[in-house]
Amino acid sequence: MSVPATASEQFLARVISGPTVVIEYGGLRLLTDPTFDRAGTYRGDVPLERTVDSPVTADEVGAVDAVLLSHDEHADNLDSAGRVFLAGVPLTLTTVGGAGRLGGTARGLAPWEATELPRPGGGTVTVTATRAQHGPDGSEPVVGQVIGFVLTGEGLPVVYISGDNASLDVVREVAERFDVEEAVLFAGAVRMPVISDEPDLLTLDAGRAVEAAKLLDARRVLIAHVDSWAHFSEDLRTTVAAFDAAGLGGRLAHR
Repeated sequence: MSVPATASEQFLARVISGPTVVIEYGGLRLLTDPTFDRAGTYRGDVPLERTVDSPVTADEVGAVDAVLLSHDEHADNLDSAGRVFLAGVPLTLTTVGGAGRLGGTARGLAPWEATELPRPGGGTVTVTATRAQHGPDGSEPVVGQVIGFVLTGEGLPVVYISGDNASLDVVREVAERFDVEEAVLFAGAVRMPVISDEPDLLTLDAGRAVEAAKLLDARRVLIAHVDSWAHFSEDLRTTVAAFDAAGLGGRLAHR
């Protein structure tokens, strides 16, 4: 899927598949959660099935200035080919725990911690880690640490990348701290038993994605994390329909 999302010549985003998005921002080339494997099953405490091959290989993506990795502990956010890809990346920004596990060029950011990336020709892009809650309250000991990101810079739109977040309280906190203009929301309505025997919502469903867009008042929204994996219970069409029903279809970058 090739989806442009731009309200500025300084921001362009394209969903590769799942949570993997190529972002051009302020002269920098960034990539979220690299997943480039072929279809198959990943064994573990909770087996995950990739249903289709990645439409683009890591080699076809090419060089990036940094990877924004929401978390490293789930194969649908960092798969085998993605891990190989990280070895050739000059910088990976991720959770503090993830940086410790990955080593190499990985740098951990705690929620609301920021770092600066130099822009070609001068100036910087500031990357601020945000909170992300990959499930209901109390789920972090089971699902692990997750972060999102906010990108800012002089003359650039403010961009929020949610990562695997299911909490509208987290989105509200981001909206209180930043005037978000562009949002990349991970959705897909992943539901699994985490803290009870009942399925818990681990990522935004279509309704919460709509509410997140309202809270952020973002002028443009790109939906990611809605395809290529069997445990995603809602696809892009479901989310687009929810935005249309709420009168927010014009904000989607999928038009």
